[in-house]
Order: sequence, then C-alpha cells, then structure tokens
Amino acid sequence: MPSLSGSSRSRSATSGVACDCDLFSPPAAPPTNGLYLHASSRHVGRRLTAWLAALGLSHERWPEGLLVTRDGFGTLQTLLDALSPTERADLFAAPRRADGQPDAWQMAPLERWVQRLSSDWFFGASGRLCFHLQPIVNLTGGEVYGYEALVRAEGEEGLIGAGALLQAAEAHGQSRAFDAQARRGAIRQTYPQLAPGQVLFINFAPGVVYNPDVCLQTTFQTCREVGADFSRLLFEVTESEAFPDLGLLRRILSRYRAEGAQVALDDLGAGHTSLTYLAELRPDVVKLDRALISGLHAHDRRTPLVLALIEYAHDLGIRVVAEGIETATELQMVRELGADYAQGHFLGRPAPAPAGVTPDAARLWGGR
Repeated sequence: MPSLSGSSRSRSATSGVACDCDLFSPPAAPPTNGLYLHASSRHVGRRLTAWLAALGLSHERWPEGLLVTRDGFGTLQTLLDALSPTERADLFAAPRRADGQPDAWQMAPLERWVQRLSSDWFFGASGRLCFHLQPIVNLTGGEVYGYEALVRAEGEEGLIGAGALLQAAEAHGQSRAFDAQARRGAIRQTYPQLAPGQVLFINFAPGVVYNPDVCLQTTFQTCREVGADFSRLLFEVTESEAFPDLGLLRRILSRYRAEGAQVALDDLGAGHTSLTYLAELRPDVVKLDRALISGLHAHDRRTPLVLALIEYAHDLGIRVVAEGIETATELQMVRELGADYAQGHFLGRPAPAPAGVTPDAARLWGGR
C-alpha cells in the first residue's frame, strides 16, 4: 500500500464523490399515520392482541397484523418490556402509507422503531459531537502514554453518552456515517491537545467498513488537515459483538498500518476478541477486558489466566493494556503480572481536556 503522504490513490479517492460512509441519510419522517405491527409467530400475535385490548389502544386489524395509531406510540416500549428477548425478535413494524397500506420497504423490528421514535434528537446531536479524553498510563514509569477519545454529544439536557449515540445511530440506519464522523471529529478535536509523543486512541467499528480503501479515505484526509503524525494514532477495534470476517478485518487493520498508524483489539477475554484473533492479526496493542481485572487480587483464581494472556500476547510481540482499573490493588496486580499499560478511573476519568494521572495513582510511582 502507498503511504499517506505520497498516495495518488488516496488523493483520487478523496477528490471524487463522497463515499456513503460519510453521508447521513435524511431523517425519516415520523409514522404519523400509524404503525402496522406484525408478529411472525402465533404465540406473539396472541400476546400482541391481548396487550392492545388490555390498554384500550386504538387499533385496526389488517390481513397480516394490527395497526397502532399515533396515540399508542408511547406505550410500545411497555409492550417490549413485557416480552422476552426471543418474543421481541418475532415482532416487526412498518409505517402506514397515505393509501392506508403498510410500507413494506420500511419493515423493521419493532424494537428498532421504538428506538427511532424515542431518539428523534439523534440527527441534531450528531452535529454537536465532542470528545472526552481518558489517559492510558505506561506501567513502567507512570507517565501518560496516550489518551482514548470517547465520543459524546451536546444534548438539550446535558451530554449524551457513547452508548445512547451508538444505539440511536443503529436504530436510524446511520451506523456507518456516524462512525466515520466520530473518527474525524476525534482527530480534529483531540489530536491538537496532546503533548508531544502522546498517542491518540481512536475507536472504530469494523462492521461499518465495507471497503477499507474507500471507507477510510476521509479519515486519512482529516489526519492531513490537522498535520497528524500517523505513528501517534492508534485505531482501536471496539465492536466486540460482531466482527466482520477475519479476512476483511485483516484488510482494515493493514490499511491503517500502511499509513503508519498502530492498531488495537479491545476486550480480550470477552466477546469475539479471542486468542485466534491475536495470532492471526498480530495487532500492536490488545486490551484486557475489565471483567478480568475488576477486583483482581493476589489470591484471585483469575490471576493465572491474566498472567497467561499477557505472556501469550508478549510472545506475539503485542503490548497489553489492562482496562477498568478502579483501585490501587488492581493497578499493583497488573503491574506485577507484566501488563504494559493501564486505563481506568483510578488513573484518570474521561475529561474534556487532557488531565494527566490522578495524584493517588501517581504516588505509586513516587509522584506527589
């Protein structure tokens, strides 16, 4: 792959029509004519009918389901809460067209429609992204190795967290555009705040990158805009529930590395971040899942497992970050077990600007 600084391929990709990764679709109009609910199993269909009757909601029958009018939208979450996850998976919805028929092209799980209706703030908030920085500390000397950029948005009632933003983006079918916008925003807003030599950890979900040679071009262009040193950027895979196929994930990480950046895998010990991924992908950094670290002590039965994971990563030339450090005991344990870096509230909470290491943590290295 050509480098960022001299890539005609990069220049041509960014000079043409924008990739759909970078474009938000217009927000869908709310289903003012009502939602048709369709149960794919008779059991859920019977429960749906009984629920509507019990609440006295205005509804009409149609050949394949029931119509809930706008005045009943506020109670749809109550319905979902009353169903098991398996039952919710059998319940779908489509908006009613002007001619009274269901719009089959917009058929989606009812759960997604409820999320859309309850997150009408999403498109406005997407234009007001901001980022908090959490330190990642070198366990050898106690200095800040880098910061992870954590996305937030300014809402009418305060900051909206990453979880709510990502959930709303998925509900509105905007995951790809939101992920790309968050990546660019993190680079623009936070990289200039770092001290010389510090590394910026930037989250991305590999499932939204369908072609790394196309989808990542505006990310690279943003790096050029801020004059970023690619060796001080580390792109971190955070989508632990549904990685793309291993070949595509390898191509994505290789594309970042071809530009001189580092790459990391998150949540080793949880989700899909397995030892197989470490051996196949050889990332620069891997993060141990916080569930392995929480409450860790000298006589903990997890201690041999954590030690084995760290040693295995080191054998592959991979550095290790221990996440979720909440106490001095946990910090001391991961130091003794050989982790390279640590991250967590004991070392520093996410903040709007780089804040360094907390005094309590600094004392462990002789700081005051």
